[in-house]
Amino acid sequence: MPKLKTHKGARSRFHITGTGKILRTKGGKSHLRRKKSRQTKRLFDEKIPLHPHDRVRIKRLIPYGTA
Repeated sequence: MPKLKTHKGARSRFHITGTGKILRTKGGKSHLRRKKSRQTKRLFDEKIPLHPHDRVRIKRLIPYGTA
């Protein structure tokens, strides 16, 4: 069985925890940030869990769980 290729864009955007959860960062954190409140900007720094429906697609892009 040949090795599966990891999607490099998905590898940099998603992080897999030790328990197997897939975390993602929020979009829109670098552009037009000056007008946003400090509280809103802090929310962009967090990683949030991926929705269960997207989990199957992303697992296919990151077959070995490297993040």
